[in-house]
Amino acid sequence: MMGWFDFVRSPTGNAVETMRIPLFPLNTVLFPGSVLPLKIFEQRYLDMAAACMKDGSPFGVCLIEKGSEVGATAEPHAVGTLATIGDWEMEQLGILMITAHGSRRFRIIETSVGANNQLEASVELLAESGPTPLPPERQRLVPLLRRVVDDLGNERLPEPHRYDEAEWVGFRITEVLPIQNLAKQKLLELDDPLARLEILEKYLDQRKLLG
Repeated sequence: MMGWFDFVRSPTGNAVETMRIPLFPLNTVLFPGSVLPLKIFEQRYLDMAAACMKDGSPFGVCLIEKGSEVGATAEPHAVGTLATIGDWEMEQLGILMITAHGSRRFRIIETSVGANNQLEASVELLAESGPTPLPPERQRLVPLLRRVVDDLGNERLPEPHRYDEAEWVGFRITEVLPIQNLAKQKLLELDDPLARLEILEKYLDQRKLLG
């Protein structure tokens, strides 16, 4: 018994971490290191949150590809982010406010609908490349990000602020940009943090938002 995690072999022979998790399809994209406040009122998600808090287990946040957040089970995009519950409160009976903290990215292997119309999935955790230094030619992104962090505060963009790491800088800029969720999803799916930074810099340059 390995808890939520299992280890299988990919066709290339590399070990792949897999796990079984409940999914929370949303009209938003959660990034690793992000903090997402959520208001939960559907019974299936109240049950999901209660189980996750009891066991200390994660759930998966995925952008909805087809369907809606409420009602019938939505069809999610294949790549999402694990979330754990930090702060929570229930000031009103039946309405749970939680703070979800994004961690690892995952790819859905297969889904099923469990009790109470709760979407569940077997997922593989996407490989982590380790810290990648922010290249000197991308340093011009940092002043803009520092201004955003100062404006939004630590509650929205909590410390540690890793301005020297390519992945952290890329994820933080992407999550605050006023762009379509599908564009954010494509940037989440990129495995190369340097490619993500290049795309972001071109976008910001085109709009004359960089010094």
